[in-house]
Amino acid sequence: MNGAADLFPGFDTRAIDTGKVKLHVRTGGTGPPLLLLHGYPQTHAVWHKVAGPLAERFTVVAPDLRGYGRSSCPPDDLDHRAYAKRTMADDMARLMAALGFTSYFVMGHDRGARVAYRLALDHSDRVARLVVLDIMTTWDQWQPDQQATRHRIVHWAFLAQPAPIPETLIGRDPTAWLEGRLKRGTRARSLEAFDPKALASYGEGLSDRDRVHATCEDFRASASCDLSDDGADRSLGRRIVCPTLVLWGSSGSLADVADPVALWRPWCLTVSGRAIDCGHFIPEEHPAALLDAVLPFLVSVETTT
Repeated sequence: MNGAADLFPGFDTRAIDTGKVKLHVRTGGTGPPLLLLHGYPQTHAVWHKVAGPLAERFTVVAPDLRGYGRSSCPPDDLDHRAYAKRTMADDMARLMAALGFTSYFVMGHDRGARVAYRLALDHSDRVARLVVLDIMTTWDQWQPDQQATRHRIVHWAFLAQPAPIPETLIGRDPTAWLEGRLKRGTRARSLEAFDPKALASYGEGLSDRDRVHATCEDFRASASCDLSDDGADRSLGRRIVCPTLVLWGSSGSLADVADPVALWRPWCLTVSGRAIDCGHFIPEEHPAALLDAVLPFLVSVETTT
């Protein structure tokens, strides 16, 4: 993925063994640590338009999630725990500890936002501030009153089907699947927001059968163990204790939700948020607006490392 590397001038490339998985990681900048977590069907390259400006104020850490990009693909299991958000969040806690960080900011988009809020729930002493982009919680997503929202993200139900149904269909034309998924998520319904080098990074993952299977397992986990983990936290009244910022695309996944921040209030002690004028892929469609929203939220406090 040399193209993805070229998108991050001045950043280092590392392979970090957490003891359970080997993660491909890009790091750059100085200052308080900021962990950036990508979504589906992407890699860490999703952050390339904002990584440089963020690195002027923060030590940016941008990994590929397990099963994505150049990170390793652990074997799956019958209950899909190998790709549960709790498991992926543990990967990130181990990664940041390996880099020497005990407290840090986290920003996640799409699937990465689900890992991010699970990290904030399970490792509350480590996450100083949390930013989630264009999602509601997995528990909320599966509630009956979110049927309209689920129509916008029909790939959830498709990718959660038993193997090898989605794997086989994606494998017939992975480029068409990738480009179709990206186009449908943007406000312009086109690929104009995506750098060709980033597209090459995303496409490489979907050309690998093991990674296609791993990313499907990510969605199967959401329909099973992730949902049960969220439900247990909801029943126990566990909440995200750090300040949380919720941002969403005005034409993105939450376009049919009247008040996305209201959905997050039962989950967070302190939460704020607003829409950004774009589709689902905020970091690539409207990076300037993302920075305008995120920087005041993050630079208002300091974190120890």
